[in-house]
Amino acid sequence: MIHLVVRSGVQAGQSFALDQDVVRVGRAPDNDVVLEDEHVSAHHLRIVRGPIRTVVEDLRSTRGTTLLSAGGSRRLDDATGLIAEVEGSFALELGSEGDITAIDVRVQEEEEARVVSIRRIEEILPVGEGLERDLDALRTLYGVQKRVGAAADLDEVVEVIGDGALQLVPRATHVTVILADDDAATGDPPVYVPVMTRVRGNDGAGRAPEGPVAIARSVFRKVLRERAAVLAADAPLDVAQAESIVGASIRSTAAVPLWRGPDILGVIQVDNRTAPGMLNARDLELLALFASNASLAVSNARLIRRLEAAQEKLKKENAFLRTREHSRGQEIIGRSAAITALLDQMSKVVDTRVTVLIEGETGTGKELIASAIHYRSRRRDKLFVAQNCAALPESLLESELFGHKRGSFTGATEDKKGLFDIADGGTLFLDEIGEVSMALQTKLLRVLQEGEIRPVGAARAHHVDVRIVAATNRNLEEEVRAGRFREDLYYRLKVFPLRVPPLRERREDIPLLAGAFLKRYAREIGRAVGGFSQQAMELLVGYDWPGNVRELQNEVQRLVIQLDDGAFVVPELLSERIRNVEGIVSRAGVVKGTLREMMDQVEKFLLIEALREHGNNKTNAARALGITREGLHKKLRALGI
Repeated sequence: MIHLVVRSGVQAGQSFALDQDVVRVGRAPDNDVVLEDEHVSAHHLRIVRGPIRTVVEDLRSTRGTTLLSAGGSRRLDDATGLIAEVEGSFALELGSEGDITAIDVRVQEEEEARVVSIRRIEEILPVGEGLERDLDALRTLYGVQKRVGAAADLDEVVEVIGDGALQLVPRATHVTVILADDDAATGDPPVYVPVMTRVRGNDGAGRAPEGPVAIARSVFRKVLRERAAVLAADAPLDVAQAESIVGASIRSTAAVPLWRGPDILGVIQVDNRTAPGMLNARDLELLALFASNASLAVSNARLIRRLEAAQEKLKKENAFLRTREHSRGQEIIGRSAAITALLDQMSKVVDTRVTVLIEGETGTGKELIASAIHYRSRRRDKLFVAQNCAALPESLLESELFGHKRGSFTGATEDKKGLFDIADGGTLFLDEIGEVSMALQTKLLRVLQEGEIRPVGAARAHHVDVRIVAATNRNLEEEVRAGRFREDLYYRLKVFPLRVPPLRERREDIPLLAGAFLKRYAREIGRAVGGFSQQAMELLVGYDWPGNVRELQNEVQRLVIQLDDGAFVVPELLSERIRNVEGIVSRAGVVKGTLREMMDQVEKFLLIEALREHGNNKTNAARALGITREGLHKKLRALGI
């Protein structure tokens, strides 16, 4: 019994008497002791009565706990430790700085039952003493153990153990299985919880009890303390009417541990409460033998439950990640002619096995396009795996892509799957493909031609079904002419090229992109922002964005951090390099009008300046502007130049 008396606080003078091994204290209504003081946390602390001593654990409360015992005063926190062992009576102070709720705690030990027989775990033999010739008992034991071994689910295992114990011990009237709580917070000692009780019915079979059934806690604690099977009674065996053990109307009880190595998994407690006669040493021997097999069944069932829980968790996480990645493949923002043309080209290739080469400047969103190709294709249910080829040296990149066998090089202590194997059935995105060495290019060519890979150190190649999407910000044609890239690999990769336009060629998408980034980062930071002022948006649209979409994204993130709740982005908040566009606007003599009209005036000014600088050479002017000669002609016609 655990007695608590509140000495100070809202409920001063109130007392609690709880016949249980774990008492939870806090403000939340699901606690065993509910305190109404505001400085008490929802789940403040717990008191655990163990087989040897009592433990107090602060559950990371807001205002903390102080333990006052014969050993002195101790604060329970991260610095000194959240758990403390205590013996006898003690006091607790919940809170700090004058806001204190004081509680006196007394743990009343039950009167020890008279131990009739004890058998420690290491003394339990495969065949019990005196049972070698008891064929009926051995047959019963074999049948019960067979049923326990066939059960897989933990609840089923526990029920079979209970019914089996009743069958093994004819004089038993009640069986309770107590297990260490897997879900309890880490502590010392572990928390043990009665998980199932079976009572013998009139037909002799086990059934569920009609109400709660108390157990002989002193016997249970002796099993844990001694690591032994214990037979106990509270009167001599020849007395017909015995007083109960700890007031539970128990004439005699046999309790045996369930163990796995050094760990006590639980206890099987078998009682005789109403039937004539007492449990004896033979009953204890049978139960001890039974427990050795039941321990393995409980351990395996718990392991299966943990694995199933972990599998379910991984399944949910995988589904979440797939959903998130799939949404990434759908969030290509833009309505410009350049993006519309890109998406139109992309739709023609998504459901083919053709290798795609994505070309474009740094920061244009090449990986986003590759992800969209995968998640809009029939391969969407398989993995999309990305690797930046410039991020690893040649030797590590080869192992990362193709995998390796144990011992194939220094440090290869075990076999490792490569990204081609991981992406089997899905898509492998190779970013910065122009950075791959000539030796590794040869191996990539074989994968593209034969669909086979050979891990480093492996004797044989094996087939994989992987769609390759590559990306580069280099001009691979020039790399081929310079002898830095294999010509045959280049043509294998460039079966279907896609060019991602730089942001300066899709300026009409800048307001859409900036608005989307503003909403995203405002939501992440938890800030309500007003939006962009017209002047700030004009500057964003007029800037050339050499870092493309990534630069715009970083700029907007910085702006959101600076903004106050409800504020608008004004020109003064923009980076200096973007504000410099104001000089171009004034030089262009822009007349106020709609955003489209003003942008046309700025664009017309920039085109004329480029042509003037290059003596009206349209090829050189287009190259300086980062557009094609045909694109320049199109813009000149549209602007009437």
